[in-house]
Amino acid sequence: MNNTLTGIKVIELSTFIAVPACARFFADNGADVIKIEAKGGDAVRWNGTSEGRSDSPYENTTFDLENANKRGIVLNLKSPEGKEILFRLLDDADVFLTNWRPQALAKNGLTYELLHEKYPKLVYGTLTGYGDKGPDKDLPGYDFTAFWARGGIMDSLRQKDEWPINLIPGMGDHIAGMMLASGVMAALFDAKRGGSGKKVSISLLHASVFIQAIMLQAAEYTDMGQKYPISRFTADNPFNCAYKTKDGRFLQISMPPFDMFYPKFMPLIGREDLVGNERYTMDNITKNKLHREFIEILTEAFEKKTVEEWDEILTENDIPHSVAQSWEEVLEDEQAWATDVFYNMEYPTGNTRALVRQPVFIGDDLPDYKMAPLLGEHSEEILSALGYGEEEMKKLHEAGVYNTWEDLKELHNG
Repeated sequence: MNNTLTGIKVIELSTFIAVPACARFFADNGADVIKIEAKGGDAVRWNGTSEGRSDSPYENTTFDLENANKRGIVLNLKSPEGKEILFRLLDDADVFLTNWRPQALAKNGLTYELLHEKYPKLVYGTLTGYGDKGPDKDLPGYDFTAFWARGGIMDSLRQKDEWPINLIPGMGDHIAGMMLASGVMAALFDAKRGGSGKKVSISLLHASVFIQAIMLQAAEYTDMGQKYPISRFTADNPFNCAYKTKDGRFLQISMPPFDMFYPKFMPLIGREDLVGNERYTMDNITKNKLHREFIEILTEAFEKKTVEEWDEILTENDIPHSVAQSWEEVLEDEQAWATDVFYNMEYPTGNTRALVRQPVFIGDDLPDYKMAPLLGEHSEEILSALGYGEEEMKKLHEAGVYNTWEDLKELHNG
């Protein structure tokens, strides 16, 4: 178990992926993370069928991915009593994390300004689709829309004159969530050394723009380079393309210093006759637009051997490359398992599933991987720790201010 953040208390009021992933970073490193949900639960709990996996609440791989190691409580925040419980949770909290939109936070009295006045040391982390100011601050934002599409990734990565790529759920969310975690950690460090609790904000749109910043900035030079999307046959550096092998697999090579690798690489593909040929220097290829011509030379060469044969040749000669693996192959990747990318979770269903760890390890102790809380699983435990007595809790329960898993499991296949 990693105890780096033991003693830190985090209150999470969020749904879906990005902010829960951020909160899990704190939970993995020893913080007490309390996730607040409404009676209907975080929608990610119920995505099993649409993701092609089990929809059992006792084998919920996606929810565990984002919410492992946390405690959970179900509160009716529309009631005064529910709101009071939230504030009591915040009384001794170090961090508050939310992905509620600005107008919802304002309506519920949960803006940074209001909470900062009440809890001056509280670090406030917020993640939105488009930012917390500007004309589109209140638009709904998911990674497919705010990160992939509006940020420019979706249109730039497709082949010219072709449809966009198939999008992968959660990619933008995970990137933005870990960015938020880094900002919250910096603000927490400042608060613990005597500063005030600051607001940390990030948007899916800005995260998307940032990870593409090299090419976005280059796009300002409209009289130079190519306008994206491009065709693979006009790629600026043919040594950064993927090629198809004899057995129909794809192999990605990556040799950014083209001229440095050229004399070593060409003999490996059976074209030692081209070594020393001034026609195929990077400068001459670019000046004379010979990209397609050279890429077709490589395409023809790669089609003569299987992916396994090429992998062996390129590995032996220290050429940067990788087989384009399927998800099923990644799940069996020896290097990934050796570096603790995966964890075998044994579920109450009797199944064992490979779950993915977050990519940041602190120290030598691996984080625990405890199942995410069932809906309302720790409600009474959390309320009791806040000082609520049995009679008071009974009244709150009867009034629907909080719920437990026992209340809700029949509704959710429990």
